[in-house]
Amino acid sequence: MNKKYRLRKRRDFNYTYKKGRSLANSCLVLVYRKNNLGVSRFGFSISKKFGKAVQRNKIKRRLREICRLRLDKIKTGYDLIFIARVGARDANFQKLENQVENLLKRSGLFKE
Repeated sequence: MNKKYRLRKRRDFNYTYKKGRSLANSCLVLVYRKNNLGVSRFGFSISKKFGKAVQRNKIKRRLREICRLRLDKIKTGYDLIFIARVGARDANFQKLENQVENLLKRSGLFKE
């Protein structure tokens, strides 16, 4: 995923956590807010409770790829943070795709 689509700064994460809205399912939590930019930016947060670095990075790579493939279907002008729950550890790529789409549709950020 291109750098312009990434949420990188700590203050952006903190502001999104503080001012954003959240939705959850069994594998993921989505926190989102409007950012007044021309693009949507994505951040991924995975706790150390989730597992070792290899497991955490694997989930981040999968989530980044799922979002990259759907950039054209996601409304622009939002900051989105996906927080992985422990249930995502055993989820395959297909299940994660379904969970991400479910959250995006429920939040109204998914263009049909």
